[in-house]
Amino acid sequence: MKLNLKNIRRNLVILLLFPFLYLTILIFRILPTKWIRQFSIFVGKRFYKMADRTRNDALRNLEMIYGHEKTEKQREEMAQAVFIEQIKSFFDYMAYSHVTNKKKYFSLIEVVGEEHLKNAYEKGKGVICLIPHLSSWEFAAITPPMLGYKTSGASQAMKAKVLQLLMTKFRERRGMKNITRVGSYEKLIDTLRQGECLILMIDQDTKVKSVFVDFMGKQAYTPLGASRLALETDAAIVPMVMTRKDDDNYRFVIYPELPPAKTDNLEADLLENTQRQTKIVEEMVRTYPTQWIWMHRRWHTTPKMVEEYRRKKSAP
Repeated sequence: MKLNLKNIRRNLVILLLFPFLYLTILIFRILPTKWIRQFSIFVGKRFYKMADRTRNDALRNLEMIYGHEKTEKQREEMAQAVFIEQIKSFFDYMAYSHVTNKKKYFSLIEVVGEEHLKNAYEKGKGVICLIPHLSSWEFAAITPPMLGYKTSGASQAMKAKVLQLLMTKFRERRGMKNITRVGSYEKLIDTLRQGECLILMIDQDTKVKSVFVDFMGKQAYTPLGASRLALETDAAIVPMVMTRKDDDNYRFVIYPELPPAKTDNLEADLLENTQRQTKIVEEMVRTYPTQWIWMHRRWHTTPKMVEEYRRKKSAP
């Protein structure tokens, strides 16, 4: 068996840093939230300056989408705000990682539109909670179970196993069951057929089965999973997003159920439904542009790359 030295080194570093990380979490739990957020601004700015590759990815994406309507300085300010938001959201989540009391939890998070989730859930066919990587998506994922809905979340397993165990612990503490993506499709089907909520995110370029749809005016390789699951189980698709308010706390917005396209042409339905889902995600991103993860290489995969891969795979 070939050893993956890179993964071994990564896990070793995480293991060595874990006591420091856990100590930081314990400190965050007792410090005033205002202090933590001030510290997160400092860290976010430093991260923006030091993370050259990540910063350049964010600036490249922002130029591609906003190059004709925003100046270079404005795009740089947007990118820095994105970095600060990601650090601030992460620190907030760590500070509240132990909170299971609903009164305290919802003093931080205002919920708007719960009736849309309630109506879909009561149909008994399951609900696909469509959530983007915007602001604190970790808070977004645990809010449905905190509201009282049985919930599972599908996520890619982290390369750092220690962090995976820690994040899973924080999710399960608030009632969310964790399902890793590898070999999980039948588990996802079962979850929906039991009438539960299923957290899914389709706003990243990943290795799962995907199609090209329009996102922010550009072709983006987008996972088909939500569309496929909905058509197979008749589960409702309800978009929802966590956003940061002007007072620095959060607002969790639940949108009305997305009506599905359902014809005799399965391939066309999968494409159309994925486009509809992506359109609502685009609406969220355009509404809160400095809260989405612009550093992700969302438009990395191109039709030419996919065609080349298929050609090589089919070659004798």
